[in-house]
Amino acid sequence: MRSRIIALCAVPLFLSLAACGDTWGERAVTGAGIGAGTGLAVGAVAGWPLLAPVLVGTAVGAGIGAATTPKH
Repeated sequence: MRSRIIALCAVPLFLSLAACGDTWGERAVTGAGIGAGTGLAVGAVAGWPLLAPVLVGTAVGAGIGAATTPKH
């Protein structure tokens, strides 16, 4: 129960970092951080081993962050 409360409190923090950075690299790194945090929260709430959700979240977050780089 405690891990679920911690995860639910951490999600808004991770979402507040969304769209940080202007360059491709900055957005990929911040996206990876957001994805890792989200994967950790989902894994903790679901009761899964934490490594796999973190790795998947990191990869997906980095890809989305890099793909959504604004064109200047």
